[in-house]
Amino acid sequence: MISIPILVAIIAGVVALVFAALMAMKVVKADEGNDTMKEIADAIKVGSSAFLRREYTALIPFVVVVAVILGVLIDWLTMGSVIPKTAISYLVGTICSAVAGFVGMNVAVRANVRTAAAAMTGLNPALRIAFSSGSVMGITVVGIGLLGVTVLYLVFQDITVVAGFGFGASSIALFARVGGGIFTKAADVGSDLVGKVEAGIPEDDPRNAGVIADNVGDNVGDVAGMGADLFESYVGSLISSIALAAAGIGVFGDQVVFPLMLAGAGIVAAILGTFVVRSGEQADFGQLLWALRRGIFASAILLAVFALGIILFYGWDLDWFWCVLSGLVAGVVIGLATEYYTSYEYKPTKQVSESSQTGAATVIISGLATGMLSTVIPVIAIGITILIAFQLAGFYGIALAGVGLLSTLGITLATDAYGPVADNAGGIAEQAQLDPQVRERTDALDALGNTTAATGKGFAIGSAALTSLALLAAYAVTAEITAIDLLSSTTLVGLMLGAMLPFLFSAFTMKAVGRAAFSIVEEVRRQFREIPGIMDGTGKPDYARCVDISTKGALREMIVPGVLAVVAPVAVGFVLGTEALGGLLIGSVSAGFMLAITMASAGGAWDNAKKYVELGNFGGKGSDSHKAAVEGDMVGDPFKDTSGPSLNILLKLMAIVSLVFAPVFLQVTPLIQIITG
Repeated sequence: MISIPILVAIIAGVVALVFAALMAMKVVKADEGNDTMKEIADAIKVGSSAFLRREYTALIPFVVVVAVILGVLIDWLTMGSVIPKTAISYLVGTICSAVAGFVGMNVAVRANVRTAAAAMTGLNPALRIAFSSGSVMGITVVGIGLLGVTVLYLVFQDITVVAGFGFGASSIALFARVGGGIFTKAADVGSDLVGKVEAGIPEDDPRNAGVIADNVGDNVGDVAGMGADLFESYVGSLISSIALAAAGIGVFGDQVVFPLMLAGAGIVAAILGTFVVRSGEQADFGQLLWALRRGIFASAILLAVFALGIILFYGWDLDWFWCVLSGLVAGVVIGLATEYYTSYEYKPTKQVSESSQTGAATVIISGLATGMLSTVIPVIAIGITILIAFQLAGFYGIALAGVGLLSTLGITLATDAYGPVADNAGGIAEQAQLDPQVRERTDALDALGNTTAATGKGFAIGSAALTSLALLAAYAVTAEITAIDLLSSTTLVGLMLGAMLPFLFSAFTMKAVGRAAFSIVEEVRRQFREIPGIMDGTGKPDYARCVDISTKGALREMIVPGVLAVVAPVAVGFVLGTEALGGLLIGSVSAGFMLAITMASAGGAWDNAKKYVELGNFGGKGSDSHKAAVEGDMVGDPFKDTSGPSLNILLKLMAIVSLVFAPVFLQVTPLIQIITG
């Protein structure tokens, strides 16, 4: 018989999917605008769907190979199971991750033109359409994630098996984030270099052959990629907390079911929070920002109340509530800190804008410094959370803090996924040559989206740190490690390798963007030269060619970083042993957390510094300051949208791979011991 907490979790997951379906229907029913707008939107939709289809098709061989390895090595040889349970969980995880990304992107590509049409009537209608689209992404992610973990755990009653679900989610998420990130930034950087810098035409100008590819990239990278990223964070936090609980008290004890009920309560809180997001027609940037904040804060408060009520009702340990609350507070603090360092409402980004008066070099220097400074508050917030949670409930407390931070993901992701929709709406308004007032409204929403996106990335990074640490603890329990000796030579080597991997991974992804962007630059230049009448509007660029170039480049370049994340922990586990692998995970979290925050904040600051100049400050559009700010923004693009966000997944993927393969590592003697005798 299914217990009430498990039943509550399943019902909450179903409610989430029903709500997401209703919101999607609401978005689709909205007005699409005129025929020109529909034509542009169709091109974006076709390009986005084609990329995602080709990406998922390219990943099928990888998924099949990994599933076979898991079935043979884990299920059959190690666990002695005839049924490939871990392999099944892995396959379900890949499918769920792909579905979450597809649904979110599919709604987003329909919402962008409807947001532009709504902006013709007012600011608030446009905000509602864009936010509703983001809500579909956010609520779908938490619904599928909670249902997947709960049902699989109910069926197999073994969290080590269910860890395969997290592995599947993480592997697809990494490829989606890296591939989508390379696509979007190659198209963005390439089109901006030729269009804005060389040709001197506006952003999203229809004469630029790369403009549709840029719009497509917003959807495949910032919607589908981000959705997959936070899907696996959400799943990882649930798996780690259950793993730590089940190790001590059995299959369905109080500590096991509490995270599932908490996640269910978070879904309800997130749904209720969406109803308070409103803005006035003459709202400025600060008022728009508070419109979204109200939803996030309302959801967080509701979750805290729900969590306390659940604990008191069942008579569970009150310390669990304080662990959850510490995670919630940490998420809010990290979000506000990221906003401070990336919004042009505040001093750091204004200083980056000011530095544009002396050229691109000073813009880049100022932005990097801002990114580095932005690490202080998140690190302190996560550090305090770890101390509080561990003191109250050990590593289980840290896992609960991670679950608490991610429980309101439904609305937090909504505020993030809303941004690309607003950005695309502005592009459609520009390309369809709508009234300048429409573009002003979409630009206001887009600027807000840049800030919420940066805030979302900070949130994702913070959740990655807590989730990775909880997964590390779960790995230690599974691998029967009671302590990690940092003075051991093999552990030190593992630690240094772990600290190096985020930099190696970032180098791969940054270079990939550079190579793919070069191809776009060459193609846009070629079309300007060879297709007559583009500049005077009598000729039409070949948009599909740029989409195809970005697609091929992204799919080719995503393979090495994706495989690296899986191979590295497995290799260290087999060669150096379980304790060295623990060192690798510690090193990767420490270095990766810092690097990811730096990249996300620096990129966000550069982006909004450019927008601050475009508002008329320091010379405005077309000035030397503007050109310098644009170049800074182009450096920041792969920082904040490719390498930085992908690091979150790298950390969690290596941790979940370690957890899944831990039973195998226990059965074999490390190669280093065989060599040294």
